[in-house]
This record gives sequence, C-alpha cells and structure tokens, in this order.
Amino acid sequence: MGLGVWLLEQVAPLMEFIAPIMPGEVFPYFFTMEMFQRAMLAALVVTVVAGVLGSFLLVRNMALIGDGIAHVAFGGVAVGLVASAAVPIYYAVVFAVIAAIIIDELQHRELLNGDTAIAIIMTGALGLGLVVLRLPPDWFAFLPWHDGVANAPMGITPVVEAYLYGNLLLIDEASLDLITTISFFSIVGLLVMYKGLLASAVDPIAARVQGIPVRAISLAFSIITAVVVVSMVKIIGALLVTAILVSPAATAQQVGKSFRACMLWTQAFGFLSVFLGIYLSAELGTGSGSMIALVAALVFATVTVSKLTYKTFFLSKENVN
Repeated sequence: MGLGVWLLEQVAPLMEFIAPIMPGEVFPYFFTMEMFQRAMLAALVVTVVAGVLGSFLLVRNMALIGDGIAHVAFGGVAVGLVASAAVPIYYAVVFAVIAAIIIDELQHRELLNGDTAIAIIMTGALGLGLVVLRLPPDWFAFLPWHDGVANAPMGITPVVEAYLYGNLLLIDEASLDLITTISFFSIVGLLVMYKGLLASAVDPIAARVQGIPVRAISLAFSIITAVVVVSMVKIIGALLVTAILVSPAATAQQVGKSFRACMLWTQAFGFLSVFLGIYLSAELGTGSGSMIALVAALVFATVTVSKLTYKTFFLSKENVN
C-alpha cells in the first residue's frame, strides 16, 4: 500500500460524512465512490503543492517553465503508451527531469535565455510525442514488456486526449500513490529551500556572497518543478497545466501584501478553482481539466477587475475628500 492509498483510507470517512451536503446530482459521488474519491483526493493534493510551487515560480519569473515541462511530459507519455509501459507516466517523469536539467544548464551557461530554451525543448518534445504515436508497433518490439499487439499507430485516441486535456477518471491507485508521493517530497523540498529560493530570486549575487548554494538550489528547484508538473498531467492535462500552477498564484498577487500572504491566498484560489471546476464539469458533463482552467481564469479576471474597480472608484473618492 502506497502513500496515496493510505491517505485515501484516512480521509475517506470524512469525505463520506460531508457528501450529503455537497450540491448537484453527480458531484456528491466524488465523496462516496472510491474511483471518484481517488480523483478528488489527487486533485486536492496537487492543488496544495501547485500553490506552493506556483508562488515560487512567479517570484523567480519562471512561469513559462511549467507549460514547457508539461509538453515534454506529454512526449514521455506518448513514448510510454506506444512502448506498452504499465505506467506510462514514469516515462514522463524521466523526460521531464532530463528536460529540466537541460534547461537549467543552458540558462546557467548562458547559451540560451530561459524562454528560448523552454520553447525549443517544449516544441521538440511535443513533436516527438506526436510522431511516436504514428510509428508502427514493431519499433518498440525489442522492449521486454512490449506486447506487440495493441500498439498499431494510435493517433489521437481518448487516452491520449486525456493526457492532453486531463481526465480525473484516469487516477488509479498507482497514479494516486505517485501523485501523493511526489507532492509530499516536493513540498518538503520547497520548505527546506524556502529561504534560499527567496534570497536567490531577489539577489542571486548577494545570495552567493552569503554562502547560499544558488546553483544547487536552482537545479533542485527545476527538478522539483518537473516532477510536480508530471503529477498534474492526468488531472489538468499537459496543455492546461499552467492554469492551476500559475493562475491561482497570479490571482493571489493581486490581494496579498507579502510573499507568505500570497502563498496562503494561492491555496484559497487554487482550492476554489478545483472545487468549482470539478463541480461544474461533473454537472455539465464537460472535461474536468478544461473546466478547472476556465474557472481559474475567471477567478483571476474577477479579482483583478474588482481590484481595479475599487482603486478607481473608492480610493479616488477618498483622495478627493
């Protein structure tokens, strides 16, 4: 029994207890049926770690890397699917970590700036995934676990679409264990590096002078970002990862007065987006990933417009008086 299954056993009674007060006809099943409970728990766990990571990504001006790594992860998933891997997401982890290390090295050696490196690797990995999906099955026949039967050129199948756009129903016990384990160790790692991450983001030269291992922290942060993004792919989709990784953090910056306050607000906006997104997708029969992304964008728009309206009408009147 992995960490995710153990955690589900602990929270399942609470989920069943609050199920009767949940709105809608379909949404309450996310708190009573094991398959849906796994999906809901995975989404909530990912939201927690995405909120912490997203806050650091914005303060370090690295918002684009999440989107880039997600595309790389899809390339790994495509290879895993065609190679008949039992858990194709493990391929995505390997691809994403390697890509994160390469991007960090290119930035560190000043061969390319961050956005350029991300763009090249992102499009290359996505292209690889789409090409691999069209390859004949015998290309991977040398792998000992390859069955040689089910992998005729796949194209865009429902499984592939689920990885592109997210599908909560893909969360099985192995996926839940992987997501929970990655999230736990990622949060621990981010908390351990908390001061170093902030110091190197504000003034990396001063951080080096103070003896902070800026290079090691940067590399570790890139690897953590990679594995967290991979853990989000099944929930939000490779094309929509930025929605839960960046949007709540960007919304929090509109109301937070300090970095810690922004981290707390990020959790609040993240949970709101995920809960409301899953509820609406369940009741309307839409994709969960796309609905979560839409809700996250609408929450950002609502908070931003409210802030601008308050500044324009209320603060201006106070200044006049």
